[in-house]
Amino acid sequence: MNEIAEKEGRAKMYYRPIYTMHKWWARRLGCVFRAVSLYTLLDDPEKVSVFEPGHEGNTLAAYGDGPDGESDIDVASLLERVDMTDPESLWELYPKDVRVEDKKILDPFMGGGTSLVEASRFGAEVVGNDLNPVAWFVTKKELEAGQTDVEDLEAAFEQVKEDVADEITQYYKTPCPNGDHDADVMYNFWVKELDCVSCGHTVPLFKDYRVAAGRYENDDKYNVLCPGCGSVTLVDDWQSESVCNDCGHGFVPKEGNVSRGGKYNCPDCGQKYAITDAIQEQGAPDLRLYALEYYCEHCDNTGENKSAYKGYKQAERYDIDLFEQAKTEWEEREGLYEYVPHEKIPEGAITAASSVSGNDVFQHGYESWQDMFTERQLLSLAKLLRSIESVDDQNLSEYLLLAASESLRYTNKMVSYNTTYNKIGDFFRNNSFTPPTYPVENNVWGAKWGSGTFSAMFDMVKTGVEYANSPTERHIKDGETVKTPEFSQSIGENAEIHQGDMRQLDYEDEFDAVITDPPYYDNIIYSEVADYFYVWQKVLLEDEYPGFDQDKTPRVESIVTNPYLDKTAEDFESELGQAFSVIKRALKDDGSLTFTYHHSDSESWGELLESLCNVGFEVTATYPITADINKFIGGEAVSFDIIVVARPLDETEPASWKSLRRDIYRTARRTRKQLEENRELSRGDIGVMEMGACFREYSKHHGKVQRGGEIMSAKEVVQEIYGIIQEASDIGVEDVFIDLLDTPSPSFDDVNKLCRGTNAKPEELKEMCLYNQDDGFQLGTWDEEKRQAYIQERVNGDGGDHLSNLDKLQFLRYRYEKGQAVQNYVQKWGVDDDLRELAGRLADVTGDDAYARVLGDRDITSY
Repeated sequence: MNEIAEKEGRAKMYYRPIYTMHKWWARRLGCVFRAVSLYTLLDDPEKVSVFEPGHEGNTLAAYGDGPDGESDIDVASLLERVDMTDPESLWELYPKDVRVEDKKILDPFMGGGTSLVEASRFGAEVVGNDLNPVAWFVTKKELEAGQTDVEDLEAAFEQVKEDVADEITQYYKTPCPNGDHDADVMYNFWVKELDCVSCGHTVPLFKDYRVAAGRYENDDKYNVLCPGCGSVTLVDDWQSESVCNDCGHGFVPKEGNVSRGGKYNCPDCGQKYAITDAIQEQGAPDLRLYALEYYCEHCDNTGENKSAYKGYKQAERYDIDLFEQAKTEWEEREGLYEYVPHEKIPEGAITAASSVSGNDVFQHGYESWQDMFTERQLLSLAKLLRSIESVDDQNLSEYLLLAASESLRYTNKMVSYNTTYNKIGDFFRNNSFTPPTYPVENNVWGAKWGSGTFSAMFDMVKTGVEYANSPTERHIKDGETVKTPEFSQSIGENAEIHQGDMRQLDYEDEFDAVITDPPYYDNIIYSEVADYFYVWQKVLLEDEYPGFDQDKTPRVESIVTNPYLDKTAEDFESELGQAFSVIKRALKDDGSLTFTYHHSDSESWGELLESLCNVGFEVTATYPITADINKFIGGEAVSFDIIVVARPLDETEPASWKSLRRDIYRTARRTRKQLEENRELSRGDIGVMEMGACFREYSKHHGKVQRGGEIMSAKEVVQEIYGIIQEASDIGVEDVFIDLLDTPSPSFDDVNKLCRGTNAKPEELKEMCLYNQDDGFQLGTWDEEKRQAYIQERVNGDGGDHLSNLDKLQFLRYRYEKGQAVQNYVQKWGVDDDLRELAGRLADVTGDDAYARVLGDRDITSY
C-alpha cells in the first residue's frame, strides 16, 4: 500500500480525481482507506462478490483467472491466511471490483469524505458526520457524483458560460504587444504601497523586483520589473547588477524596499518603518497595478512563437482604466451585492492570534471577507454566483458552486505569484492567512492558459464526477503502475451524511465498523480556515440546508486544542474520550474501529491511548502509512501517519508493571522477529508495528497496572514502551539464547538464523559455551557441564572476564539446585532492573520459577 501511497500522494488528480474537486485539509489518501476497507469488510465469504474491472466476473468463492473463473483459492482459505506476517493473500483483491453485502460503516469525523467514498465503492452502506458545514457540503457532492449525469453537468456549465463568461472576461483583456488586437489577461500583478513616514514618498512594498522566470528560448533569464521606468525586462541574473533594456537604468533586482522583520525602507530618504505600524496610522495600503501575464489566441493561431503569444508585460493606461471601469460597475450594481459575503472576518487563532509571525490579517487592514478581493473579482464572482443560482437543477447548480468555491483558493488578493514555476500560488499553501505585499489577481473565468480559474476548476469537478460514475484503480505490479479498466460499481449508492457535533449521534449496536480520521490536537484549526469557503457557499446554500445560517462555522464544539478559545490539551483528551464513547456505543459487539492518527510524540500517544482505553477499547494493531520514517525511538518529536485498529473490550485484568513489562518486552521481540523474517520493512515501520503490539498488551490491563503501589497512567506506560522497543531492537547474545530456549528442538541452523540482523554472532555463543556440537547439538543451560565449567572459571576470577547477567543467573540457578547458599553472591553482585528483567524472561521461557527465586523474591508474579 505504501508504494501506491507514495505515488498517489504526488498525483492525486490521476489516481482519484474525486478528491481534487474541492479542498479539504489533511485529507488522507484514498488508497489508504481502500486498503482499510478491503481488510475490514471482507470477513464472510458468502457475502462477498468479486468482478473483474471492465466486465462482470464471478463470486469470490469461484474467483480465479481461468476460462470458467474457477480457482483453487476459496475465500475461507484466503481470509484465514491473512495475518501480520502474510497479508498478501487478500491483497490480490485490491485492484478488483469487490462488493460486500450487509455491511454498515460509520465515519463520525468524515472531513473530506475519503473513508465514505472508499467504503461505498465496496457497496457498503455508509453513514458520515462532520461538525463543519463545508466538509459536509464537499463530502455530499463527492457521494452524489456517482449518480450525476456528466452530460447534464456539461450542459449546466454551458448555460452559465453563455450567460456570464463574456461579461466577466471583458474585464480581463489587454492590448497585445504584437499588433492591433487584444490578448487575454491570465494574471494581474499588484503591489501594495505605503507613504514614507518621514518624507511622504510613496513606497511600493517590493521585497525584490522579480516578476517571473524566463520561459521558452529565454529560460536562462529572468523577467524583472525596472524600478526606474516600470517596464518588464529580461535580465541574466536577478541577484546581480542589471540594466533595463528599455531605459538603461542600472539596479540590483534582488534589492527591494521590504526587509526582514516586516519593515519597509524609503528609497528617497532611507527611513525604515514597520509595515503594520504604518497601516495602523495610514489605513489599508493602496494597490498599484504594475504588470500582467497574457495569452494571445490571435497570435497563437497565426503561428507566432510561444514567447510572443504568452508572456509578461508592463501595465498600461488601458489596463488601469479597464480595472476602473470594473470598479465603477461594481459600485453601481447594488443588486449584485447579495451574491458576495458581508460577514466580518472572525478573530481567532489563525486570523488574529498569529500576530507574532506577522500574519494578523487585522493588522494588515483586512476587516471583512470582501477586503480579500479586488472590486473586479467581487463583480465577476457575484455575476458568476447569480448565474449558477439560475440553474434549475439543484444538484447541478451545487457542482458549479463547488467549482466556484474551489477557485477561491486562487482568486483573491491573498495569493502571490510563484516566480520560479511561473504560476499562481495557493491561498492555503500554509493553512493560514498570510497577506502578501504584492498580490496577483487571477482571471475569474479563465483564459486558455492559467490555473485556479472557474473554468479550470469546473474541469476538475467534471473529471471527479466522471471518475465517481466509473472508478478505476491503480496498483503496483512488477514495479510498474497498472491502471485497471473501469469498475461498474459507482460511488455513493447507499450513503447518508449529517452535519453537527458527533457527540450527539444516537446510534447503538448498529455499525460493523467505524473507519475515520479524528482531529489531531491543534494541527489545523479547521473551523477558521473553512470560514473562507463557508461565507461564499452560504450565499447560495443558506436557504437550502441547516448549518449555513451562521456568520461562521462552529468553534466551541470542535474537538481540538485552541489557545484562542482557551481549549487545552486536557479538554482535547476529555472530548476525544466522549467521542470514543459514542463510537463504542454505535459499534456492534464484534465491530472494529480503525482510524489514522498523526503522531508527534509519546505524550500525544499517551493521551490518545488514555482516551481510547478509558471507554473500553483495546488497540489490536498499528501500521505505518508511509515507509520513509527515519526517527522513531526515544520520545523524539517525529511526524508520520499511523493506522490504528481497536476493538471493544469488556473488562481489563489487573497486572503488576513488572509482569506486564516482561510481556511487553517479549511481545516487542517476537513482533520484530516475525516481521524481519517475513517482510522487507524499514526500522521505523517495524517500530510502529511493535508499538501496536505493545499497546495491545497494555490495553488488556488499562487502569489496573500497578507500580510501587500506584496505578500507572497510559502516558507513563507509553513512555516506558518507547524504551522497551528500543531495548528490543538492540538484540544481543542473551536475547538470542532466550530465543533458542524458546525454539522447539533447536539446531545450529537456528543459531545462524537467530543471529542475523542482531548484535550477536554464532562464534560468541560458542565461545561462551551457550551451545556445543560435541555429541549432537546441545544448548548451554545451567545444568550443562561445559557451560558450568565456563561460568565457574569466571566466578573464580581465573579467566579475568566480566560475568554477564546470564552467567550470574545460571550460576545462582546451579547453586540453588544443589542446595548451596546464594545470598552472599546476590549481595556481592547486587540486583538491578536488568538482572531482574532477565530472570523473569528466563523463568517465563523455561517455566522454571527458580530463576526468580534465586534473587530473593518468592512472588515471581511481581517480575
